[in-house]
Amino acid sequence: MPASRRNFLAALLAAAWPGSRATAASPAALPLLGLWPNGADPAPFLVSEKYDGVRGVWDGTTLRHRSGRAVSAPGWFTAQLPHTPLDGELWLGRGRFDELSGIVRKVQPVDAEWQRVRYMVFELPGATGSFEGRARRIEAVVRQNGSPQLVAVDQAVVADRAALQQRLATTIAQGGEGLVLHRADAAYVTGRTDVIMKLKSMRDTEAVVVAHQAGRGKYVGLLGALEVRMPDGRQFLIGSGLSDAQRRNPPPLGSVVTYRYRDLTRTGLPRFATFLRVHTTM
Repeated sequence: MPASRRNFLAALLAAAWPGSRATAASPAALPLLGLWPNGADPAPFLVSEKYDGVRGVWDGTTLRHRSGRAVSAPGWFTAQLPHTPLDGELWLGRGRFDELSGIVRKVQPVDAEWQRVRYMVFELPGATGSFEGRARRIEAVVRQNGSPQLVAVDQAVVADRAALQQRLATTIAQGGEGLVLHRADAAYVTGRTDVIMKLKSMRDTEAVVVAHQAGRGKYVGLLGALEVRMPDGRQFLIGSGLSDAQRRNPPPLGSVVTYRYRDLTRTGLPRFATFLRVHTTM
């Protein structure tokens, strides 16, 4: 099994979405978020909201998912994008991830639905200079483009740890997912790195479903828990966070799911793991 989580997920995509095999391209090398360490100084970083959307990578001609597959967006949506390569999130609004996922998964896009989708741009793939400079260039590209669908992600300085925690609390209270911190002086890098990190009230990551555990008590005849495998091969159960509908029709074996957890046990397993959704890297 590949060592990195990105390669692990890429290897699982065919199992998670069987119809993707014929059309999938090679996953692009992209920046991936690390985890913000408690007590770190945010002063060297620019801070933005972490948008709960679907990753979209624009190479100047084609909009793709993180897996490399083309996004089934309407022609008018991509026609208005600039020739400049962009990286960002397709987004509807806070707390509307499931609705967005349903829109972008459709093979035949619905124009009225895509009119409500915004492309929140946070990076210029392969561009030179510092991130602070690239952020200013993103603002200029979006301003010159003029499309209501294209939005530059707001990047701001946070003075200290207390201000960072206050911004996180405000974002969560307003229905946001969390924050992203990107070193202002960082060159463009790909892979998982400490120059770009996420901060949430709880952590989240992915695992592959390897078995269904039968329910007991009020869940007799339904799913009791998902048995999942981590990228390092270890397995554990996720029994919380599943709706009754999901217990009746659980994520299939081989699918990739996203779960939240508070921290890790001494053995490195997630503590208080809660099912969040079926993973949507397409």
